[in-house]
Amino acid sequence: MKVIPIVPVDAAADGQIQGLYTSESKVYPRWVRGIFARWRWAFVWLTQIIFYGLPWLQWGERQAVLFDLGARRFYIFGYVLYPQDFIYLTGLLVIAALSLFLFTAVAGRLWCGFSCPQTVYTEIFLWIEHKVEGDRGARMKLDRSGLDLEKFVKKAFKHLLWGMFAMWTGFTFVGYFTPITELGMEFLQTRMGSWEIFWVFFYAFATYGNAGFMREQVCKYMCPYARFQSAMFDRDTLIVSYDTDRGEPRGSRARKADPKALNLGSCIDCTLCVQVCPTGIDIRQGLQYECIGCGACIDACDGVMDKMNYPRGLIRFSTQNAMATGGGRDAIVARILRPRVLVYASILLVLTCAVMVSLAMRTPLKVDVVRDRAALSRIVAGGMLENVYRLQVMNASEQPQRYRLDASGLPGLSIASERVVEVGPAESRWVAVRLQIPYGSAASGSHPIHFEIDNGADARVREKSVFLVPR
Repeated sequence: MKVIPIVPVDAAADGQIQGLYTSESKVYPRWVRGIFARWRWAFVWLTQIIFYGLPWLQWGERQAVLFDLGARRFYIFGYVLYPQDFIYLTGLLVIAALSLFLFTAVAGRLWCGFSCPQTVYTEIFLWIEHKVEGDRGARMKLDRSGLDLEKFVKKAFKHLLWGMFAMWTGFTFVGYFTPITELGMEFLQTRMGSWEIFWVFFYAFATYGNAGFMREQVCKYMCPYARFQSAMFDRDTLIVSYDTDRGEPRGSRARKADPKALNLGSCIDCTLCVQVCPTGIDIRQGLQYECIGCGACIDACDGVMDKMNYPRGLIRFSTQNAMATGGGRDAIVARILRPRVLVYASILLVLTCAVMVSLAMRTPLKVDVVRDRAALSRIVAGGMLENVYRLQVMNASEQPQRYRLDASGLPGLSIASERVVEVGPAESRWVAVRLQIPYGSAASGSHPIHFEIDNGADARVREKSVFLVPR
């Protein structure tokens, strides 16, 4: 079998043949200003205010949003959810997936470019790096220089700030799963043996590594979204596009030179679009899976076009059909409400409404019925046949409740144990329930019955089980 070596494009020029795996060059994104940069930072502020603020928000006498894994309860503002409410989490995940499909079909990787945690924290870490070490040129020069006092101080200070921010991020994340005030006390008391402290350091390390060092490598090689995004794109999806017809042939020129006289396009080959790209790609080579749709190259190119007195839009958000036919904004808008988008939007709307209605109509009471396997059926005093059950009564409200138990399904069926159960706010309680029927009043076998539990007001649950009659 003949083995054909892989020759990268950049190696073919000097005749060198490289292996399949080559080391990655570090990407030094240049700082950029513009409308999309402002949008990115608006989403950075929005997402981080929500993320860092929610654990400190109080709802009554508890944390407003708390996923208490130990007690197996999720507190989300006025709702108390139990493991039996897992269907709501399923619905939320399906809604998130459909939203991703819808937004991707309409405008590409908006999530990746503006709201993805990897993008958000990379942007924050780059901002810290920019403030400490300087812009792109200064950072490249600093990395190439030998170790001296200036380099040591800048690098140490940068990593100190990165570490502090990462620790605060890990602390906040764990604060969603254990009360954040208690977590703070554990830190103050240096109780380093708790599992919470371990996870704080774990997520701090993950943030520090992903946003500080791996950066675009996460988007290019670890994130699966980049791999299957092409299945959600079509020729009417808005993507970051380079206008080849207008930009080529590219070449440098004086600001006052006439590009037509020089037989040149609008692109002056300044490479600023490459320098500002957080994944280090050249958008002029066409759509690439590494592009996260952040629009940084658009901001950079528009700035250059302004300086050259050329029209903006050499790089812009557009669709493949619009670029091929020369269609403008009206042509793009006309194709937004195409069948694919309408199907996604309709399913998403129906599912979202269903989940919201279900939550609004949710009964603040959960009951699980478990038969006592130690005594399936037995004859007790008075000539009664008895079955024993264990009921887990879960109060999903935040007020103490008194529930009344009833059972039906067989002639003469009665409850021989307590009929009233008291359960504290947002608590659950196991209750032993004994059901009896007169011996001989039912044929042998398994008979369906129902338990009815209610508080006389807004909570009423009906659960089925079986009553066993021996031969």
